[in-house]
Formats: sequence, structure tokens, C-alpha cells
Amino acid sequence: MIAHLDLDAFFAAVELHRNPGLRGKPVVVGGNPDGRGVVATASYEARRYGIRSAMSSAEARRRCPSVIFVRPDHRTYREWSARMWALVREMAPVVEQVGIDEGYLVLPDGDPHEQAELIQLAVRERMRLSCSLGVATCKVVAKVASDARKPGGITVVPPGGEAAFLARLPVRTLPGVGPKAEVRLVAAGVATIGALAELDDARLTELLPGRVGVELRLRAQGVDPRPVSGEPAEAISISNEETFDVDVRDRDELHGHLRRMSEGLAASLDRRGMSARTVTTKVRYPDFSIATRSHSLGVGIDDAAAIGDLACSLLDRALRQRPGPVRLVGVGVSGLDRHRQLALPMEDELPP
Repeated sequence: MIAHLDLDAFFAAVELHRNPGLRGKPVVVGGNPDGRGVVATASYEARRYGIRSAMSSAEARRRCPSVIFVRPDHRTYREWSARMWALVREMAPVVEQVGIDEGYLVLPDGDPHEQAELIQLAVRERMRLSCSLGVATCKVVAKVASDARKPGGITVVPPGGEAAFLARLPVRTLPGVGPKAEVRLVAAGVATIGALAELDDARLTELLPGRVGVELRLRAQGVDPRPVSGEPAEAISISNEETFDVDVRDRDELHGHLRRMSEGLAASLDRRGMSARTVTTKVRYPDFSIATRSHSLGVGIDDAAAIGDLACSLLDRALRQRPGPVRLVGVGVSGLDRHRQLALPMEDELPP
């Protein structure tokens, strides 16, 4: 059997351990509510006010004026996450971590509920963290089941009961059904996962054309052949971005932000022993429109200065095409390769 383990309000839980005085209070880990910050995680006390991840921090404060904001400390969260997953790997034969706070695991032999309880107990006693687990024969059902009894619950879907478990749930609950697909499906009367599972080929092609529709219908039927893989997924890109509290017009200031981000990307490449052949700069304007500019090199680079030079040149190109202030800049690298190159881009390789 497969389990999906999801840490409950992970960032907030770590902050409560660091500051026990926050316990029992509505807490949001996120950005500045006086600017353009967003909610990363909300404690369950804050969620009672309808505060959710990705909501603006300003809206969170409107919903709960007494909410306490804590700035994220991602380095600490990564450290806690690494210790937690090391613990889980001691107890499960195969573990596939898919995020800092969630992953799939193959349960040891024995009663599935008891094995899930043992893992949950170990996480609670040794890490002082709460987690929820969904147990099923396949990934998609386990993922949905882990949300059924949060926080701190365990839901086991017996073999043969996958489709019935999913059938009555809203179609948006099915992983892979995004907001646009939900609107299209619900407007066509397909409001539940069970209704999606029963679509015939013609109707499915009309509503969800292509391969994605076929895969989603299979998952709605509780069919998901993907194995739990103990091998870490290979990164295909790495990026950093920053949203400003106040729109920034000064080009030198924007260059400074990009160069600082480039240093972080270079450090990440170095840890992975990788280089990158493509650099991309992202710009978001005050009207929320986005522009991206990319440049690819013949050889990979892992040097902060070289990445920064390219990122700044790409920003300049975007601003020549549309001058004015911006609310966000970001830089990313892709075309990753484990064969690191010592060569740096020549002056004439920089984008015009």
C-alpha cells in the first residue's frame, strides 16, 4: 500500500516551536501585510477566519485584525524537513519526497492503518510535528485521502474502493484539475469526480481534449500506475524572484536585486554540481502583465557574475521595449547539465 504524508501547517508549526508564546493564536507565515506580501502558511487558528495559503497578507489581516505575522525562515524549514524525512526513511522501504512538507511512501508489510499510525506517532514524538496520511493502492487516491481528515488524521481507502471514495468529491479535488478546467467541467454539469470518471470518449474530448483528459478520467476512476520512486527528481530549472513593496523604476537598483538572486542560483548550482546553459529574466509590471527574456549559451555556466551579467542584460532589453517601473523581477536558469564547464561567456555572447 502507498501512503501520502502531508505535514500539517508546516511552516507555522515550526514557528510555534521556536516561539511557544504563539500557541493558540492566529498566526500567518508570510509577507508584509502593509505591502504586497502573501500568506505562505496559516495556523489552524488563523484558518478559522478563512485565511488560506496564497491569499494576500492584507486580506488575511482584514479577515482577522489580531492575526500575528511571522516572516518566513526557509533555511530553518528546510532543516526541519530534512530531519523529518530522514526519520520517515528509517521506517518505510521507499520514500518519494515531492515537496518540503509532503511525499509518498511504500508502507512496510502489515496492517496499513497500524503502519501509518506508527509513522505518524514517530513524527509527533520525535519531531513534535503533526502530519496527516492517506493510504491507498495508488498515488492519486492516497493524495486525496490525506486531505480527508486534516489535521492529524489517517484515512485508509481499501483496495477496490478507490472509485467509490473519489466519486462524491468535488471535481476540483482531483489533482490535475485546475481552476480553468473546473469552470469548464462544472458548467457542463461535471461537478464531481465520479461524473468525470463516467464521461464517454466524445464528451471527454470536447471538455478536456488530448492526453490530459484521458489521464484525468483514469485518475477519477482510481487508476494511477505511477510508482513510488526513491530516486530524487532531477531539477529542470532553478529560479528566484522578488515582489517589491513599492514599484521600482531605478535600473541600478533592479540590477542589484538580480545580481543578489544570481548569487543564490550559482550557490544552488554548485551544491548540485551542475551548470546551466539558459538564463531567463522575468519582469512583472504594475498592471500585472509579465515579460520574460531568455538567452542560451553554447556552454553551461555556474558563475554568479556571469549569470548576473546575462540577467541584467535581459532586463535592459525588456525595459527598452517597455520602460517604466516594475513590481517584480526574477531570474532563472535552465538547460541544466551535470558536466560543469569552466568557460565563461565572452563579451560578444551577451544579449544585445
